[in-house]
Amino acid sequence: MSLSLSRRDPLPGFGLSLGVTLAWLSLIVLVPLSALALRPWELGLSGILGVLSDARVLAALRLSFGTALVAALANLPLGLLVAWVLVRLRFPGRRVLDAMVDLPFALPTAVAGLALTALFAPNGWLGAPLKALGITVAYTPLGVFVAMMFVGLPFAVRTVEPVLRDLGTEAEEAAATLGASRPQTLLRVVLPALAPALVTGFGLAFARAVGEYGSVIFIAGNRPMVSEIAPLVIVQRLEAFDYAGAAAVGLTMLAISFLVLLLLGLIQARLRPGGRA
Repeated sequence: MSLSLSRRDPLPGFGLSLGVTLAWLSLIVLVPLSALALRPWELGLSGILGVLSDARVLAALRLSFGTALVAALANLPLGLLVAWVLVRLRFPGRRVLDAMVDLPFALPTAVAGLALTALFAPNGWLGAPLKALGITVAYTPLGVFVAMMFVGLPFAVRTVEPVLRDLGTEAEEAAATLGASRPQTLLRVVLPALAPALVTGFGLAFARAVGEYGSVIFIAGNRPMVSEIAPLVIVQRLEAFDYAGAAAVGLTMLAISFLVLLLLGLIQARLRPGGRA
């Protein structure tokens, strides 16, 4: 009798654990998302379309998603390079570099924004030389790009690093013994093995950049139609007590982000050995 019960219930307490998990998931995720999905409909379909067709909202959405996409793409080779250095090389200060990668995780976003603004302002340490070359970073879309790269880089590094460490050097050495050049080994052996992790890092960096607020608003300048991000538009509508309009913009950001992450999930499934979409 006891043997039969143990076979039918290999995880004692599974039902209770599942119930608690679903309850917490509902309270923390599903209920807020449901409220976000329902609130805009107070305006009706025409009201939602009116909010989303506003030129200022469209410009902010275009800046947030377009810049986040470019920043995440730029973080891929940079994150791969940093992960490669941390895993494959041994040098003085390696632990310091490893700790610095996680700095955007620990640093308050407002502090990060102030630091980036101080560096890239026209009279800053980096901004002044760039200004002399005719490049203005702070208070422009380029500043938004820099801030999004800053907050997204750790995701690109930390998703690739453990996969690269587990990969080892055996496959590369075998390719070399078969006559493959170093570029051929990287393109045909290393990068295919790292491709799923790179897609994951891209998705995480993109998602973080799209929703980033604190480290962007200081360096962006927040000029309407130029350097104003979508989260700031939401905050401004909330301050004006336009809760339904703010929810409409937020729901649009959620829908676009979900579609992008779903596409990345399908791509990642394709890239896995024997994977199917």
